[in-house]
Amino acid sequence: MRYSQDGIFKQMMRDKFASGAFWVLIVLYLCVFSAVFISPYPKDYSDRRSAYAPPSKIYIINEYGKLSKPYTYNYIRSFDENTFQIKYREDRSKKYSVKYFSKGYKYKIFGIIPFDRHFINVENGGKLYILGTDINGRDNFSRLLFGGQISLTVGFLALFICFPIGLLYGGISGYIGGKTDFIMMRVAEAVMSIPAFYLLIILASVLPAGMTSIQRFALIIVILAFIGWASFARVIRGMVLSIKEADYITAARAFGASKIHIIVKHVLPQTLSYVIVAITLTVPSYILAESGLSFLGLGIQQPDASWGNMLKEAQDFVNITSRPWLLAPGFLIFVAVLAFNIIGDTIRDVVDPKSKVR
Repeated sequence: MRYSQDGIFKQMMRDKFASGAFWVLIVLYLCVFSAVFISPYPKDYSDRRSAYAPPSKIYIINEYGKLSKPYTYNYIRSFDENTFQIKYREDRSKKYSVKYFSKGYKYKIFGIIPFDRHFINVENGGKLYILGTDINGRDNFSRLLFGGQISLTVGFLALFICFPIGLLYGGISGYIGGKTDFIMMRVAEAVMSIPAFYLLIILASVLPAGMTSIQRFALIIVILAFIGWASFARVIRGMVLSIKEADYITAARAFGASKIHIIVKHVLPQTLSYVIVAITLTVPSYILAESGLSFLGLGIQQPDASWGNMLKEAQDFVNITSRPWLLAPGFLIFVAVLAFNIIGDTIRDVVDPKSKVR
């Protein structure tokens, strides 16, 4: 049975969990790609005097117990000689109003249009740390938004490379068959036998130290795509073996259509349902791969942010127990991967009802 993209989407949205996961992803992507507008600080902001500052408390009830406009207090930093720890307490001598859609640091929309309005900000002299700061006094909330631009796009960018290769490679192999199919599948199996994560670690560890994060990001995408196309091509090849015996394929051959034309126009479109499922289930693995590399210090490097290298700071037991806001990147990774998996499982049930576990 053939499904249109619109039909698959409508059936997926009837499932409460899948529709919820879809809107969670929409919100995540809107937030990270609107980072310059939403974040109160630029991605290179740092204040060493505010290292490990806790999240700012936003008040809407004043000291007289009455409703007021949102405001916050700055923190006063002190050192405890008994525990050798830095402590923060609120400076109640001055309030700082929390503002919305107010002027802040300047940026460019789409890199072209100058703009200086921000979704949330604080009046001059105030500090607003929605999710606290890291060891370098950088605002975690802002870095989460900017870091998500890398962590949430790496999967799709890798797919744009590996899926077209896998589709065409598997389509040609399955349709032509014979010795060509045998040789092409042995090559794919050789690529599949490469231990993916260990290859990523080895290649990332031998990269020149002077590479920028953008260059590392591009290389990670290429490596992930190089590893991922083979298994996808093998599944497509199996599907093409059955599709090529259909009557409309025989008719196309009888009309003199070329092999490439038949593969691209008639065979591969029949694999669309599987491709949609594969995309939703493959993106999470790429997100985890990038996060794992960055967590190990082999992916995106500081001071640039990704959820993986931000989470690295939370591996210290003291930070986990006393600074839980540093775990926020791990929570977002969990939410994004879970949402993609829920959507993927639901779409798989839609296109293949027999796979649904009752």
